[in-house]
Amino acid sequence: MLKVGKFLGQVKAEMGKVAWPSKDELISSTVVVIVATLLLGVFIGVCDLVLSRTVNLLISGVF
Repeated sequence: MLKVGKFLGQVKAEMGKVAWPSKDELISSTVVVIVATLLLGVFIGVCDLVLSRTVNLLISGVF
């Protein structure tokens, strides 16, 4: 039980050393992540659409 108490004390000490972001930094970082995720999702969706249509054309014998 002493080891658990020592461990929790060390965790508390380390968490005090963490440089926590301000509210404005946190919000701006969150917005950047959400926008980047949406853009990547759209890009992957467009690539998937183009590639699936290309494969369907190849399979159907148009080329």
